Amino acid sequence: MSSAWNRTGLWLIVGLLVLGLGAAFVLLRPDEPDGGPASSTDDIVESATAVTQEVSAAVASEARLPAEDATILSGDDRSPQLEALTRGWNTNWGRRTIDTSALLSGGPPRDGIPSIDQPQFVGVEQAAAWLAGNEPVIALEINGDARAYPLQILTWHEIANDTVGGVPVVVTFCPLCNAALTFDRRLGAEVLEFGVSGLLRNSDLIMYDRTTESLWQQFTGEGVIGDLAGEQLAFLPSSLVSFADFRAAYPKGQVLSRETGASRPYGRNPYEGYDTIGSNPFLYRGPMDGRLQAVERVVTVSLADEGIDIAYPLSVLSAVGVIQESRGGRDLAVFHRSGTSSALGAETIAEGQDVGATGVFDALLDGRKLTFQVQEEEIVDAETGSSWNILGQATGGPLQGRQLEPVVHGNHFWFSWAAFKPDTIVYQD
Repeated sequence: MSSAWNRTGLWLIVGLLVLGLGAAFVLLRPDEPDGGPASSTDDIVESATAVTQEVSAAVASEARLPAEDATILSGDDRSPQLEALTRGWNTNWGRRTIDTSALLSGGPPRDGIPSIDQPQFVGVEQAAAWLAGNEPVIALEINGDARAYPLQILTWHEIANDTVGGVPVVVTFCPLCNAALTFDRRLGAEVLEFGVSGLLRNSDLIMYDRTTESLWQQFTGEGVIGDLAGEQLAFLPSSLVSFADFRAAYPKGQVLSRETGASRPYGRNPYEGYDTIGSNPFLYRGPMDGRLQAVERVVTVSLADEGIDIAYPLSVLSAVGVIQESRGGRDLAVFHRSGTSSALGAETIAEGQDVGATGVFDALLDGRKLTFQVQEEEIVDAETGSSWNILGQATGGPLQGRQLEPVVHGNHFWFSWAAFKPDTIVYQD
């Protein structure tokens, strides 16, 4: 092992111990089972809201979806170690889509990393007193309700159960995979509440719902063990952007408060150095896809209907600012904007390396395909000369106030995406 990984591993273990409130947690051994004229900002937000309402309605109508190619297995195949670890759980281990040998303990027990179940919010001006402009936040807007979930908080909680614009949602962040994903937490007529199970698969967070105690893979939104194995949560389009970008786009937006009911050193990163290129992912035992470095950042898109998965290396995207291509009948526009720090580099998140933010959108607006390029650090469309922000809002020019349709995407480490999506197409310039 390199000295860099030794330091990273130390911080990871320290962070996990802190997350577990000082309890005596035991990591399982490697052989044991255990992510024109300017209009007002209000006009921009109003137009963006209309598009989001349409997206929300479509998602809500499909909130109960079958998991892709889910094969239901029967029988409880837990090892004695995993059985001891999960003693007292009411999970139906006899119904599953995976072998339980793929599960590892992350250290803290179930709910040792506490989810946020009664989130409190403050306005952007109040949040600016403790949240730096370059810090990453998960931006989510539904039916005119715009909210930001800072990673300085979610790093310590990983799950926030909330209702946004009338839609029950679960906002998630797995630090080990750098996976920030948002789901509709309705399943038919049932609204689920999620917690942190303490288990990992491919280094990724395994969630559990508190109704059936089924286990869910954060990376895919699929129920993998329990009564709800084979069910699929609906992804919601959200973005990982800087607080400054969120604040500019949604001046009346709300920010998750530090008043979580838990005492944590918010703003500190317990995984210092984890995103160093060349380091090995923590508690990952699967094969490595050598097309990219393990913790190289990629912007990812899954076109499920077409069976196409695409990864855009951030190293390529950041150099050009915009990538446009047609895949599976979709005209995609992938944006990059600098100014967002890594949450997994420096000890203090606000001092992390600038990795930038991304957005993915349908390039069609009113049936017309727009062509984007970077001009003097602004994203501009060639057809009208309008300028666009990282959240797909036109902020100047003839189209000011319009909103591009967001495409569900992620900003992940390559190893984790490749583990779940091995047939991914890697974009090459």
